[in-house]
Amino acid sequence: MMRRRTTLLTGCTALVLALGATACGSGEPVAAGGGDQALGGQTVTVAGVWSGSEQENFQKVLDAFTEKTGAKTAFVSTGDNVSTVVGSKIEGGNAPDVVMVPQVGVLKQFAEQGWLKPLDKKVKSTVDGNFAEVWQNYGSVDGTLYGLYFKAAHKSTVWYSPEALEQAGVTPPKTYDAMLESGRTVSDSGLAAFSVAGQDGWTLTDWFENVYLSQAGPEKYDALAAHEIEWTDPTVVEALTTLGKLFKDEQLVAGGRKQALNTDFPGSVEKVFGPKAEAAMVYEGDFVAGVAKDQFGRTIGTDANFFPFPPVGDGEAPVVSGGDAAVVLKDGKNSEAGMALLEYLATPEAAAVWAEAGGFLSPNRKLDLSSYGDDVTRATAESLIGAGDSVRFDMSDQAPAAFGGTKGAGEWKILQDFLRDPADPEKTAAELEKAAAKAYGN
Repeated sequence: MMRRRTTLLTGCTALVLALGATACGSGEPVAAGGGDQALGGQTVTVAGVWSGSEQENFQKVLDAFTEKTGAKTAFVSTGDNVSTVVGSKIEGGNAPDVVMVPQVGVLKQFAEQGWLKPLDKKVKSTVDGNFAEVWQNYGSVDGTLYGLYFKAAHKSTVWYSPEALEQAGVTPPKTYDAMLESGRTVSDSGLAAFSVAGQDGWTLTDWFENVYLSQAGPEKYDALAAHEIEWTDPTVVEALTTLGKLFKDEQLVAGGRKQALNTDFPGSVEKVFGPKAEAAMVYEGDFVAGVAKDQFGRTIGTDANFFPFPPVGDGEAPVVSGGDAAVVLKDGKNSEAGMALLEYLATPEAAAVWAEAGGFLSPNRKLDLSSYGDDVTRATAESLIGAGDSVRFDMSDQAPAAFGGTKGAGEWKILQDFLRDPADPEKTAAELEKAAAKAYGN
């Protein structure tokens, strides 16, 4: 869990962007320019996986919506098991109005179970104008648009301490093998190479997906994501073997595999950017920047930076994406107000609130890149939006939740077991296939 004090927005810029206000007064409430108060008295309940700084920053967006419309909001953190938590709330007659869904597979599952309201014409019109077709496709099931991708992730970024690499005399590597070799050089200088968040199974799926996309190529990636090829395919074994070289090298992983299995995602960032550095590099998405900045006061671009996840062998450099889609539940008590929230979330004004706070990328192509607080994030956002058809959505997020999105089960647990003992990639591939076949029903 990320626990830290809320970082206040500097100045009134974000509120001006979010609310269309013409001025900031001396402590007086800012009028919501053009906003009506038609939803006053209603409360929109929003469920999502976010905690810590992510939850704090999303709350700023919700507060801006309240200022604009008069509707109050209540955020419920679900933890990683969003599908289980939301399902139980629906069964208990306490369904939230809006859910921020972190996996394509979960969105599809919700739609197929009849839980979702299709986005209305007003929201669809805003989405059509502001989002590329690829994001609309990710939010659709059988041609019906249910999800609005408010927050995106660029999951092909390796974050590092420039000071640590400089002290070891290495530069950001251009290939996967060079990355491992650079890591060994860093280790020789007295600091572990990589901080690995093995306690959170989703980070391990991201490691695998970047290696697999680069090594096997996009066509195989798409086939495996759809379970059109089995996880026992030689390309899967090869990718696991490649990943296992890093996992089994005690010189590369901070504290070794045992400590990695007891390190969650925020903890993995702390090991690189916290007050007592234990490693030089941590692989994860662009959202690492938010933790490094908010929790540890790092200046992005100066004492925290990233290099693109390097290509493996003869492959291309991977570009893996992810994202959180807002959906409206039919059983929510204020689902109409929930739809109004989605209309707001589809605007560049809403995205600008979190963009200025940091730790955020938006797939909204109308968002002014100057809304981002640093050049590194700005370049990452531009790269993500400009990547087009070469982007591949996070594979585990496309899978049924039982396989790709459940703590202690499926791919998450099997890859944790692989981190614990990476000696037998073929056995791991067979276990992955068994779990996938069960979850996909084939």
